[in-house]
Amino acid sequence: MELKPVAFYQGPFGSKFGIPRQSSLVEGVEGRVVFTPEYRVREALRGIEGFSHLWLLWGFSANKAAKGAWQPTVRPPRLGGNTAMGVWATRSPYRPNPIGLSCVKLLRVEKLELVVGGADLMDGTPIYDIKPYIAYADSIPDAVSGFASEAPRRKLDVFIPDDLPLDGSRRKVLEAVLALDPRPAYQDKAEKEYVMPFEDGEVVFRVADGLLSVTEFRRGLPRFLLEKA
Repeated sequence: MELKPVAFYQGPFGSKFGIPRQSSLVEGVEGRVVFTPEYRVREALRGIEGFSHLWLLWGFSANKAAKGAWQPTVRPPRLGGNTAMGVWATRSPYRPNPIGLSCVKLLRVEKLELVVGGADLMDGTPIYDIKPYIAYADSIPDAVSGFASEAPRRKLDVFIPDDLPLDGSRRKVLEAVLALDPRPAYQDKAEKEYVMPFEDGEVVFRVADGLLSVTEFRRGLPRFLLEKA
């Protein structure tokens, strides 16, 4: 079976580092589904505005799994990165077929693009299919979720200096993302400086005693762009 992207995602995260580990954890994260010229067809979007949420089927395009490597067990961040679980019991990107599935909120249709909220995707992620979320079929209230039975809670307090070039909405989204602690589970050195791509720049921060402090926002990073027909 050969898959080709029907669209690409444009969003604020230029690398895997910092992306919320599940969709809908930070609903304020806004991005766009930009169709390739072949699929940029108005008729294909007919009726989509009647749905509040969508399923995106996409590819893990920036990890070893995309090159054929996979692992039968992985160490989920949810378990602190110390406990191995079977890959089929996780949503790890390191799988035989590097395919992801995310539920996002459809905010609006704009210029034949889908503006969505809450995606856990990297800027430039290829999207292979889009399907509407249907509540009566897709929602199972009494489902059991194993070791991931509760949504992640805010882990860190976040301090962002007022003089950084971030407006109110971007500052709020960034704070929500950082509060979930984007660091790898095995890294918690107080003296370490972390750099996280965010929108058109890089966020520099440190963590000590439960407080994440942003020290700098560097502008000027290139972002993925898809040529429009």
